[in-house]
Amino acid sequence: MTLTKSTFKVLNALRDEAVHTQRHIATATGLSLGTVNTAYRALVDAGLAENFSVTPAGFEALSPYKVDNAIIMAAGLSSRFAPLSYEKPKGVLTVRGEVLIERQIRQIRDAGIDSVVLVGGYMKERFAYLREKFGVTIIDNPEYTCRNNHSSIYAARHLLGNSYICSSDNYFSRNPFESCVDDAYYAALYADGPTPEWCVYEGDDGYIDRVSVGGENAWYMMGHVFWSEPFSRKFVEILEREYDTPEIRDKLWEAVYAAHLDELKLRIRRYDQSDIFEFDSLDELRGFDASYIDDTRSQIIRQLAARLGCGEAALTDFHARKACGSTQAVGFTFRYQNETYQYDYKNKEMEKING
Repeated sequence: MTLTKSTFKVLNALRDEAVHTQRHIATATGLSLGTVNTAYRALVDAGLAENFSVTPAGFEALSPYKVDNAIIMAAGLSSRFAPLSYEKPKGVLTVRGEVLIERQIRQIRDAGIDSVVLVGGYMKERFAYLREKFGVTIIDNPEYTCRNNHSSIYAARHLLGNSYICSSDNYFSRNPFESCVDDAYYAALYADGPTPEWCVYEGDDGYIDRVSVGGENAWYMMGHVFWSEPFSRKFVEILEREYDTPEIRDKLWEAVYAAHLDELKLRIRRYDQSDIFEFDSLDELRGFDASYIDDTRSQIIRQLAARLGCGEAALTDFHARKACGSTQAVGFTFRYQNETYQYDYKNKEMEKING
């Protein structure tokens, strides 16, 4: 029996021992009771399910959908997150009492996914403890300073199959990971109004057929992505073909994907705004974890507050300053008492730049 989307959802839901009625299945899958009834009968008739449990044949039918691993990209500089990212990678920040990347690894493992691979680059030594603590495999991206995040995909290309691709700095309020997934997708949140994020639009076949940078009243890419084995194989083929061309060096992997929508098929997996969080600035983090208002865990900010004779909470609106033509931050600006200051990393100098 070839599993349809509905029979896959029902069979996958039956793996949970707490699911033992059709109403339970409907709640777990979001399918209507009528659809659940039809799908369940088909699975029973095919010998894949029995007494609201998965049979050995059913587990065999699910095996092509089993997730092989999760690849966590942690090589980037996160320059926008100044100045905290100058002192440590975002992934090792403690948010609401948990280290971001540790929380994500636990969620991956709780979903029954044993293989976790981290692609390191910037301050990679800060992630080394994950080998012993969680059994994480760590590989190196030697080109993180001169290429965009597609280079982390390239570094891990030999490990890609049925794979989650994750960022080390996402916070998932509820676990989004599953041990079996039926199709490739990108997680998305809905923007009610204008957004500068990468917006995605579905075609009649249910796959993304248009991507725009910025949009309005649209679903936008945010969080994790799942690549099926065929998707991984096709993406690696394209990436290896284009990797040495100068046009690709500054591209996100999402831009490579967007240029090949006819070959690379992803669905949209929709989530609520309260499910996935990403922090692009200290001010955003403060809005999520109030403990950072008075204590930024940043030695630089602590010293600046001391020089200005104020508490850390009085320093706000941090923005990275980058050298011309470079992705690396050379310092940052911030606000204090309605005045703007700038700080230089190299010289450790602060100056007021306007009133």
